[in-house]
Amino acid sequence: MECEAGVRQMQFDRRKALVLMGLGAAGQATDARAWGHVSFRHGVASGDPLQDRVILWTRVTTRGSDALAYTWRLDPTDGKGGGKHGEGVTGPDRDFTIKVDAVNLDPGRAYSFQFEAGGTKSPIGRTQTLSEGPIKDAVLAVCTCALYPNGYFNGYGAIAKLPRVDAVLHLGDYIYEYGGSGSYGMDSPVASERAHDPSHECLTLGDYRRRHAQYKTDPQLQAAHARVPWIVVWDDHETANDSWKGGAENHQPATEGDWNVRKAMAIKAYYEWMPIREPVGGGFAINRSFDFGDVASLFVLETRLTARDHQLYAENALPKDPTLAEVAAFKQRLADPARKMLSVGQEAWLGRGLAASVKAGATWQVIGNEVMMARLFTPPIRRYMTAEAYAKAKGELSRAGANRLAKIEANAARGLPWDTDMWDGYPADRQRLYRLIAKARANAIVLSGDSQAFWANELYDAEVGGKRVAVEFGAAGISSPGPGEAIAQIPLGDAFAKYNREVLFNDQTAKGFVLLTLTHSEAKAEFMAVSSIHDRAFTTKPIATYHASPGALGVSPLKTASAPLQSQSHAKA
Repeated sequence: MECEAGVRQMQFDRRKALVLMGLGAAGQATDARAWGHVSFRHGVASGDPLQDRVILWTRVTTRGSDALAYTWRLDPTDGKGGGKHGEGVTGPDRDFTIKVDAVNLDPGRAYSFQFEAGGTKSPIGRTQTLSEGPIKDAVLAVCTCALYPNGYFNGYGAIAKLPRVDAVLHLGDYIYEYGGSGSYGMDSPVASERAHDPSHECLTLGDYRRRHAQYKTDPQLQAAHARVPWIVVWDDHETANDSWKGGAENHQPATEGDWNVRKAMAIKAYYEWMPIREPVGGGFAINRSFDFGDVASLFVLETRLTARDHQLYAENALPKDPTLAEVAAFKQRLADPARKMLSVGQEAWLGRGLAASVKAGATWQVIGNEVMMARLFTPPIRRYMTAEAYAKAKGELSRAGANRLAKIEANAARGLPWDTDMWDGYPADRQRLYRLIAKARANAIVLSGDSQAFWANELYDAEVGGKRVAVEFGAAGISSPGPGEAIAQIPLGDAFAKYNREVLFNDQTAKGFVLLTLTHSEAKAEFMAVSSIHDRAFTTKPIATYHASPGALGVSPLKTASAPLQSQSHAKA
């Protein structure tokens, strides 16, 4: 990584750098062919904006394996001066990726940026710093779960074409580790043209690098990255499915080696390929905060690799036909206060940040979090359908769908949570987080990913009664198949909303993102759904909109929008 001109972290000999850049005594660039056709196949990106700095990113594609020098420049779009520029060297040790922390910038200012290497210029990107002091509003696009083989990244394309967006918040599953003909998403009608590279499951540093490289060749993802800065956090699939600090569901040490080695290689590739400000000294501490003027403070939590204890799954912990006592004992194990999602240090960091934000006068305290936080009990679907409708829908299910429905009905009868990889698997830690919100008197909004579904939830500090502590908006996947798709004939989302006190809205099949607009008087969440992920021509429209207001006693109940919903058409990308 390198800072602005004159403040470089990577030390190199200037004369050697001039040779590497193809600059002789007269300063003329050599023909690009001398560099093995240098190109920028993976676009440009920016991220982690603050009031005075922003990360700039790209990757150089070259046939050579020697170190390669580059230059960069950042120019205000208003043309009033204050541009920055610099130079550096990249190479195979970081997969020829480039990351610059451009500093000493002006708050609330828009910039364009570009790189050059071997006489070739990169595409031009746009970025902006965060505003300081009083502002009118802030607009975030919130997304998650993009599975390359399962569909086109139309949601990213829609984000790139938004009339207004200040930053993209990506809550994880930016890539998936799976591979092979029978793997997740490979039954998609477009999978043959979007098969994963490498074709096997990612295990090594080279595997994860290739997978990141493949995703970043997608033109719609490139367009969204080039549009605005991104704020990112990993979830599980950047390493392996259902990861925790000591392993993962999709990691078998006997055949796939040491988890810590795999985890370190996956995160090294992530740091190389993502526009994120890396923690000093490395590691997994990517908890960060961002102040959008006096409207909102955003806190991004890492809940996978720092402190998370091993998940307790009912299918593993309970016999096939458990007794009531065995189910009660399982629930008691889930509620063990010792079970952790966050470390003590993370909790202290969040508590201080929430309190400081409220004291500074920010209207909203927003928590970016990888998995759903609401209490989500498995709904008894049969209760919300007529016998005739239920029998008809069940008869139309595939074998996989029928098996999923049977599991849902069994877990509903036992009063079990929907998914214990979510906060429902760590209820005591969730209560600790709720106490931090209450102590700070925050107007809290939780933004969540992972579930491949849209959610509008109100979060309470007790299962019955209690106080509302926050509202939660869950983002559907960009292209990943959700659990509701295997039983699309069943109104699963409707059943969730009817059965669960905290759920006001749930859509289990839509794809898209949440468009969150924050002002001093309200938060508006629009669930932006794309019409298809299997057709490059698509439309985008909000399928539901929810509003909340800040208050002295905390956030208000959610209200639905009364305005008509408008769709936006998109030509083939």
